[in-house]
Amino acid sequence: MKTTQLFAAAALAVLAATGAQAETYEGVQAPVSAVKRADIEAQAVAAAHAKDQNVVRGSRGAETVAVSRDRAAVEAEAIRAAAAPDQNVTSGSKVNSKVISTMPNPVDARAEAAKQNSSKL
Repeated sequence: MKTTQLFAAAALAVLAATGAQAETYEGVQAPVSAVKRADIEAQAVAAAHAKDQNVVRGSRGAETVAVSRDRAAVEAEAIRAAAAPDQNVTSGSKVNSKVISTMPNPVDARAEAAKQNSSKL
């Protein structure tokens, strides 16, 4: 019983010692702003009353997209890829298989035929 009282007294002594060394809280730093509080409140009210502010993205119509490539080049690349004879074949189709394209791409074949026909004239 004496040991529990001894531990309680030691705990109280430690709490008293740390309480005496505690620092005081002086609050957060003073706000530094170039905009007055009334101006910020006016901006907040204007934003809260804005039309269609809670509308899901994309429901206001098509969004603009930055174009980085020529449309005709992208279209030609897509047509060539779609006409590729081995587009749905992968090396994992069969065990230990390798994909070797033996068929010419129809787009390339048409371009070659058009080239040959134009040179005959």
